[in-house]
Amino acid sequence: MTGAVTEGARPDQARRHNRTAVLRRLHLDGPCTRAVLVTELGLNRSTIKAVVDELAAAGLVAERVPSMRSGAGRPSLLVLPQPHAAVVLAVDVQVEQVAMALVGLGGELLGRCSWKLRGRSREPVEMITRIIDSTEMLTEELGRGVVAAGVSVPGMVRQEDGLVREAPNLRWFDVPLGQRLTAALHVPVRVGNDAVLGALAEHSRGIAKGISDMVFLAADVGVGGGVISADSPLRGSRGYLGELGHMVVRPDGRECYCGARGCWETEVGEAALCRALGLPADVARGVVIAELHALSADPAAALRRLGEFADWLTLGLVNVVNLLAPELVVLGDLLTDVPPVVLERVSQLVHERSLVSRAVGPTRIVSSALGRHAQIVGAGELAFAPILDAASFTPSTALD
Repeated sequence: MTGAVTEGARPDQARRHNRTAVLRRLHLDGPCTRAVLVTELGLNRSTIKAVVDELAAAGLVAERVPSMRSGAGRPSLLVLPQPHAAVVLAVDVQVEQVAMALVGLGGELLGRCSWKLRGRSREPVEMITRIIDSTEMLTEELGRGVVAAGVSVPGMVRQEDGLVREAPNLRWFDVPLGQRLTAALHVPVRVGNDAVLGALAEHSRGIAKGISDMVFLAADVGVGGGVISADSPLRGSRGYLGELGHMVVRPDGRECYCGARGCWETEVGEAALCRALGLPADVARGVVIAELHALSADPAAALRRLGEFADWLTLGLVNVVNLLAPELVVLGDLLTDVPPVVLERVSQLVHERSLVSRAVGPTRIVSSALGRHAQIVGAGELAFAPILDAASFTPSTALD
C-alpha cells in the first residue's frame, strides 16, 4: 500500500487513510522505525509522527529505542504493534477436524485449540456450539475478548453474509454460519472458502508475498482454488469463486459428488492419491502423508507410482495458467507432501504445454510456505481486514 492520498480528500479522510496505511504495514510486516515508515509509505515525518502518536495513545502500538543503533544523532524510534490491543478469532473448519486460534494485531498466535470431527459433530448446530464454547475457553485463558472473527469452510460461501450455500463433504447446505456466529459471539463474523483464504494467507504472509497475480490450489478430500489478481482477491458473483476442482477434465471419468463426471478433483484429490499409492480409500491421512514422504527418497519410484496423478495435475494446471496467467501457483494441503521430483516434472510440463507460460515466461509452481496453517492464517486476515480499514475503524474499537 502506498501513502498517496487522493487529491482533494478531506483532512479526516486523509487521517483515516494514513492511519490505515501505518497500521496495515505494522500488522503485516512487523515492527519498523518511523524512518522506515516515512520511506515506505511516502508520507512526511510530521504525518508519521502524528499517526504513530495517535495509535500509541490508543494502545495499538508502542515505541522504543532500537537495540541496534547505527550512526550518530538521535535514533529513529522503533514502532511495534501491540498484539493484545486487537484480538480476532480464526476458525478453520475442515472435513475431519476444526482448528481455532486467537490472533493478535501483528499476526501473533495468542491461543489455539482443535478437535476431530466424527458423526454428529459435523452437523452445523453441534459444530457452532463447540466453536462458541471453545471461544469462551480461549478468551478466558487470554483474559480478553475478540473484536471480530473469520471462518474458513470447505465449500461455497456467500460473501455478504457468510451463508454456506454448499459444503458437500460436510453435508452442509444453506447453513447461515456467519449470521449464527455473529449473533452468538456478538462480534462481526466473516466466512470464506478455504482455498480463497489460503490464497489470502500466502499473499499476505506466505510465499506469495509481493506477488501481484497468483493462484492457490488446495487438494484435500476435495480440491479448491483461490485467485489473487492485481493484488486483490477475485471474488466472482456474490463471492462464489474458486471451484477449480470441478473443472471437467475427463468426461468419461469417475462420478463426482457434485453430480458431474470427471471433475479435476476426482483425479487429483485425496482419493486419487490413495489409488495411486495403492492405499484403501478410508486410510488415515497420516498414512497417506507418510507414504508420500517415503517416496521422496526414491525419485524413480515416485515418478512411476505417481505418473498418472502427475498427468492429471498437469492437465488442470495448464488450464488454470492459460486462463488466469498467474506469476505463481502455490500448492497447499496434501499437495505440499507430493515428492519434489513429481512437482518438478509437473512444472516442466506446464511450461511446455501452456501458451501463456511460453509467451510470458514459466509460471512458478511451488509448495505452500504455510502448509496446513494457511487456512487459519487466512481466516485471521479475513477478520482483521475491516479492523485495519480506517473507514470503519477507530482506535477505541480495538479496546472495547
